[in-house]
Amino acid sequence: MPKIKTNSGAKKRFALTGTGKIKRKHAFKSHILTKKTKKQKRNLTHFSLVANANVRAVKELLALK
Repeated sequence: MPKIKTNSGAKKRFALTGTGKIKRKHAFKSHILTKKTKKQKRNLTHFSLVANANVRAVKELLALK
C-alpha cells in the first residue's frame, strides 16, 4: 500500500508533545480583539491539548496511525 500523505493544514496547526499528546492553539485570537477583555486574550495565548474525542481524527490527518 502507498504511504498516506500528511494533511498540509493539519501539520501547520498541530504539534506533538514529548509524551505523544497533540498540542493545539486556541481559536478567536487572530482579529477583532478590541472587544475582548485582557483576561480573555491572555487565556487564549496558551496552548491546550486536543480533546480525546478528536485525537483519532487528528492523528489520521497527521498520518500517525
